[in-house]
Amino acid sequence: MPDLSVTAWAVLGVAAVFAGFAKTAIGGAGVVAAALAALVLPARGSSGTILPLLIAGDFVAVAVYRRSANWSLIARLMPWVLGGIALGVVFLDRVRGNRALRVSIGVLIVVVLVAHAVVGAWLKQRLTTGTTRITPAQRLAAGLAGVGVGFATMVANSAGAIMTVYLLLSGVTMLEFLGTGAWFFLIVNLLKLPFSLRLGLMDAGSLRLDLALLPGLAIGCLIGVAVIRRLSPRHFERVALGMAGVSAVFLLT
Repeated sequence: MPDLSVTAWAVLGVAAVFAGFAKTAIGGAGVVAAALAALVLPARGSSGTILPLLIAGDFVAVAVYRRSANWSLIARLMPWVLGGIALGVVFLDRVRGNRALRVSIGVLIVVVLVAHAVVGAWLKQRLTTGTTRITPAQRLAAGLAGVGVGFATMVANSAGAIMTVYLLLSGVTMLEFLGTGAWFFLIVNLLKLPFSLRLGLMDAGSLRLDLALLPGLAIGCLIGVAVIRRLSPRHFERVALGMAGVSAVFLLT
């Protein structure tokens, strides 16, 4: 296990709480956890270090929201996500600087948020989940979001904000949002494991660190479940987009 100061442990504890909260409430909060971890852990390995912790949170989220997933949205997105993950692996293999990784994801989130503000109302009328015919707009949205999610999650575990915007534009209900995100990120994070191992982003010491942070993750999951029950769909969308914006600020500063 890494030799960490008391301050570093405190920061990682807060990161674990944010990770749990992201899994059961607002997905964009996950990038706050990733950013905090990068402050106190080796820059290149921080994403791989917290990946098993996020997977533990994914299992909790699936247990809570397992019946609410929209599998057509997941299926539409997954082929593009695999391409994004492949790009992320190449990027991690060639780019060593943490600053470059953070700025790249931050810029990507800002672009997605601007797109939401400019064309959100127009897309919401078309990106419905109950239609049998997939329109070109749906294919384009799925492609852009899928590549962005795959790339962002591979390089920095920071895809929650992008997925948030995509799901909101798809017109899902609040429970569908949570269930779809839970299943989607469980599948994607499990797919990332062999790549993280090959890139040397995980080891036995990082796994022991994850075990020590599990209580913080559990607290965050409980807070998320409690908060989400008190949010109306309208407030949920505002909070979700606001957290996505905060994520971009964290990454760009």
